[in-house]
Amino acid sequence: MNKKIPIAIFALLLINQVVTAQSNLTMWYNRPADFFEEALVLGNGKNGATVFGGVQTEKICLNDITLWSGGPVKPEDNPDISNMIPQIRKALANEDYRTAERLNQKVEGKFSESYMPLGTLYIEQDLPGKVSNYYRALNLGNATAQVRYDMDGVTYNRKYFVSYPDKVLAIRFSVNRKHSLNFKVKFSSLLRYKTSVQGDILQAHGYAPYFAYPDYMWGEKNPIRFDANKGTRFTTDIKVKNKDGQIIVSDSAIIVRQATDVVLYVSMATSFNGFDKDPVLQGLDSKVIAATQLKQATSKSYSSLLNAHVADYQSFFNRVSLKLNDDVAPNIPVDERLKLYSKGKIDNNLEVLYFQFGRYLLISSSRTDGVPANLQGLWNQNIRPAWSCNYTMNINAEENYWMAESANLSEMHQPFLSFIRHLAVNGCHTAKAYYGINRGWTVCHNSDIWAITNPVGYGKITPRSSCWNMGGAWTSTHLWEHYAYTGDKDFLRNKAYPLMKGAAEFCLAWMVEKDGHLITSPSTSPEAQYKLSDGFTGATFYGGAADMAMIRECLTQTLAASKTLNVDKAFRDSLQQALKKLLPYRIGKKGNLQEWYYDWEDEEPQHRHQSHLFGLYPGHQITPESTPDLARAAKTTLEIRGDKTTGWSKGWRINLWARLRDGNHTYKMLRELLTFVKPDDGKIIDYIKGGGTYPNLLDAHPPFQIDGNFGGTAGFVEMLLQSDLKNIYILPALPDAWHSGKVSGLCARGGFEVSMEWKNGALLRVKVLSKLGGKCCLNYRGKSRSFSTSKGKIYTFNGELI
Repeated sequence: MNKKIPIAIFALLLINQVVTAQSNLTMWYNRPADFFEEALVLGNGKNGATVFGGVQTEKICLNDITLWSGGPVKPEDNPDISNMIPQIRKALANEDYRTAERLNQKVEGKFSESYMPLGTLYIEQDLPGKVSNYYRALNLGNATAQVRYDMDGVTYNRKYFVSYPDKVLAIRFSVNRKHSLNFKVKFSSLLRYKTSVQGDILQAHGYAPYFAYPDYMWGEKNPIRFDANKGTRFTTDIKVKNKDGQIIVSDSAIIVRQATDVVLYVSMATSFNGFDKDPVLQGLDSKVIAATQLKQATSKSYSSLLNAHVADYQSFFNRVSLKLNDDVAPNIPVDERLKLYSKGKIDNNLEVLYFQFGRYLLISSSRTDGVPANLQGLWNQNIRPAWSCNYTMNINAEENYWMAESANLSEMHQPFLSFIRHLAVNGCHTAKAYYGINRGWTVCHNSDIWAITNPVGYGKITPRSSCWNMGGAWTSTHLWEHYAYTGDKDFLRNKAYPLMKGAAEFCLAWMVEKDGHLITSPSTSPEAQYKLSDGFTGATFYGGAADMAMIRECLTQTLAASKTLNVDKAFRDSLQQALKKLLPYRIGKKGNLQEWYYDWEDEEPQHRHQSHLFGLYPGHQITPESTPDLARAAKTTLEIRGDKTTGWSKGWRINLWARLRDGNHTYKMLRELLTFVKPDDGKIIDYIKGGGTYPNLLDAHPPFQIDGNFGGTAGFVEMLLQSDLKNIYILPALPDAWHSGKVSGLCARGGFEVSMEWKNGALLRVKVLSKLGGKCCLNYRGKSRSFSTSKGKIYTFNGELI
């Protein structure tokens, strides 16, 4: 195989090379992937494939987003330990934080379950020659991957896609010399499984563990537990269709001999039938589903499958386009471009590619009702993935969906919105059993496909990493945001408002009064700790700024929903009264936004979490225009936190700096998010080193977490467009580096779609499509333009908004 050209030579090539236009939206590489973080990810929102692109052996990791360990939450999973809460509150009232910390750790239950890898497909061939002209690519424009190389005068080509319309992974193998295809297809899995022959189909059938300890619980005996009578079932059916040559199917492999053009089809299914259904006793028949999908797909031509796949995908992806400056791509592999970019090279096309890659990932990982994208989206190769590859509810699960509405992918928000309904069911039990609250619902730090809501840990996890119960308040804001963008009153009335009301009811019942204000007790600020003057460090206290910000947002939006629907006036009045009594934001002695009830020191001043800034972003309570003092305090907080942090946290800070209207600092954080990180198959967790981006553009927390991709993509939008239900802000955080450009298809609250063009840092024109009608107010550099709109009409203004 050709050796890679050294980085220094690539740098010289940037001057005189042939360039490729950005419109190709292609990520390409000149060698196969050695690590997961170099491989190409494909998905249809349920099934996923991670393509390594090997020559002698091609490795493809397979996933199904509904394949998890465990089963539904049972009543006995929630023993009543709410009697601990009065004891904790008493300790806090006495300022006895050591006792409060110790008691709070006892308010913990079962761990969340883990997202499982379905299996791995191996395609083995014996090619004794020397490889040349190797090319591996992911085309974001049509959601297909390709591997191509030459050997002994033969060009080998493989094309891959995972179809949403036809529910299969399809791989087409072709060569330019007849009868040159000879390979073997095999399946393997880390789960319990058997392979067999079903006619001309190789079938793998197996089951997931009934229990899996999180990867951070070291030293546990038998951490992955299987039982043939328990656990979600899975089936993988594999078939090859050929035009010539010979196909041999055994109970362990499919062998292709002397073929010229063949298509490999892979159909995946599980027995998962809902968060509250036993996957064995009440499960779906994965064998029937996989067989039906395969039969229907193979009855069609390859071209019709591909065309249907591309049409479906592009109906979402093509809604938004972005061009920055000259926007041309150097004709070198993406991983080499990323390395040069990390050293300060200008590559606006790489930035656009990253933005569109985030949109690609959401389309590819979030199309299954009630099963949102997890910590790794859809793609996982480990049986004990980092943090169980679950739904971490104190930032990460929500960050996955910050860009769904604004980046014009509202449909991809639905799996998360419907998942909230599941959380509310189990969250009612958690509210009562753990917190003694008989109305409303909540969710704590971790969740999974079974919608677990209790604080996890069995008393083995410190409160800073478990004892946080504001997940209901936070997730409910997504329901209102969907309405704010779409104006869908039926959704608000029938689905959103009852859930929002339940989250607000929990907050009202949970708060206590102190010094004339409503506060939470006990409270934690996610994963951070304070430091007292006597040297004690802890997480348990009362009246945390993060809690109050999330409650304020939840109550404010629930109040607005009640007014919009003209329902529950008495409840609305109680919300208004509570909002008046909430503990207000306070500014600390350093000029920062105070995180703790008292102005204590942080145990880790540069901590990756910044939950007390929730009101700046994703909330709407702090803005430079309406609350300048608080905005300055938020800025000071960010300066103290620093810029060096993990991948997902960089994604959050990008959005926070954008809300402060500081385009250049936002851009600095964006460039740091695109810092090259060496792949290691997820073996290194190094918060101090900080995060960045792996060669395949997936976020390096490290290890891989997809929330950084989604948070970064949301940040792009916030730099170019911000909105509330009254105002749209045009280019509010435009950095000097993006002096010229154009964007189309971004969405604003109030039901507007916005397109803009700017040159030399100044707005040339803006177009607004009104999807709902109603009043619109555009703001740009201190100038504003208010006007009435009609549904379906486009309004165009120049840079002066005249």
